[in-house]
Amino acid sequence: MSRVAFACLMALALAIALAFRLAAPDLRPMHHDEANQAVKFGALLETGDYQYDRADHHGPTLYYLTLPAAWARGQLTLASLDEQTLRVVPAVFGAALILLLPGLAVGLGRGAMAASALLIALSPVLTYYSRFYIQESLLVFFTVGFLITLGRYVQRPGMAMACWAGVGAGLAYATKETSVIVLPAAVAAAVVARRATRGPGAGARLRVTHLAAGSGAALAIAFLFYSSFLRHPSGLLDSIRAFSTYVGRGVAAGSHTEPWDYYLRMLFFSSSGGLVWTEGLVVALALVGLVVVCRPSVGFWPKYVALYSVVTAVAFSLIRYKTPWNALPFYIGFVLLAGQGAAALVGRPRSRLVRGLAAVVLLAGAWHLGVQDWRANFRYPADPRNPYVYVQTSPDFLRLVRRIADVAAVHPDKHRMLVKVVAGPYEQWPLPWYLRRMTQIGYWSRAAEAGRLDDVPVIIASQENTGAVSAAVGDNHVSEFYGLRPDVLLTVYIDRTLWSHFLK
Repeated sequence: MSRVAFACLMALALAIALAFRLAAPDLRPMHHDEANQAVKFGALLETGDYQYDRADHHGPTLYYLTLPAAWARGQLTLASLDEQTLRVVPAVFGAALILLLPGLAVGLGRGAMAASALLIALSPVLTYYSRFYIQESLLVFFTVGFLITLGRYVQRPGMAMACWAGVGAGLAYATKETSVIVLPAAVAAAVVARRATRGPGAGARLRVTHLAAGSGAALAIAFLFYSSFLRHPSGLLDSIRAFSTYVGRGVAAGSHTEPWDYYLRMLFFSSSGGLVWTEGLVVALALVGLVVVCRPSVGFWPKYVALYSVVTAVAFSLIRYKTPWNALPFYIGFVLLAGQGAAALVGRPRSRLVRGLAAVVLLAGAWHLGVQDWRANFRYPADPRNPYVYVQTSPDFLRLVRRIADVAAVHPDKHRMLVKVVAGPYEQWPLPWYLRRMTQIGYWSRAAEAGRLDDVPVIIASQENTGAVSAAVGDNHVSEFYGLRPDVLLTVYIDRTLWSHFLK
């Protein structure tokens, strides 16, 4: 494939990726994880300060890289933020993966990387979580950057490339704790692939000074981010202490425990309520790519990428704690393998007819991926039948938010109207995001802790607290019910006098 054709295909794939990721960013309600991250970012935006929380938050790169987006839109407070500002950051990084692929084209081939770029652009799962204000898109971007720079260093050791690899590793670690799985997997894959490969660079010696420089760069980047740029020096140490928490979640049984084949089933085929979903094209092409890689004559890069993909897929599958977005760090390896599989199917047959038929079949499969991409992100973005929807906030919850706004509009205090939320932590989110403009709002886990309730204009209660709240307010309030998530309801108690305004 010529350079011009490759550049045109990459530009086309990037345009498609951006279109799918940036369109209608507020179409899906904020997931409670997104809302939690948004409030955390709001504190950084307003105070300029960030402090790592090793109990329930991930690394800080997402927050710091959101600052330019907020500043560009003139948003300087949590109350002024919106979904567009927040979600544009993971969307851009999700699409920017394509810009990294030319760095792999020398080792894997332009045709393979052009195919991978198209699959990245159209993949429903990669697109779906690029539209989430969570760390995964950034983690995948920095991981692929690390893969490329590490591979280049292993083939031709040098101080500059060792430092660039360290920067990639540091950014990945400063993004999410699961980097401790993918980074060692990449290093192991590079070492094995180098030893198994003959040719240029196979006998190159790795220098201790290079490794020290790379490790130093990684440590410096991680320290800067976790310490909030030196404001909290203990942040990096706290990130290491967090390992015990995440190891415990990974091995213990819990609400997120899934069988070993959970990710493969989600990606290969799923069906619910008459809707069928599959990224089987990518998985099948990845298997073809894996077969191609097994040939003895294959060079370093195909072996390296294949080993990384297999090792990380096995590692994430063996961990009992599973959420669908955790598939992305190994799935990107599948996509790179799939590009090699597609290039082999189109380029290897001697017959033009066979090559043409293979190209038509692959384009049809890509079109099918695109249809699913649109369906997953624009038609059923919050529907439980969508396999990528995971404890997603119900669209009905937005009716609750509008109801609170309507009540505040007729209350004398307006946005300063008192609101009490009586619910456990799991049922409180994403309320802090959606009610961020209400200045007099408090959160309690139990009704007994919330003080007097019968004179509060609006109370929001989880189902386990409705009995106590109903007894406390008596006939002073009217209750309404709204869905928070599937099988999770919230009850809103509205002062009867205020509620009567809506009967007129």
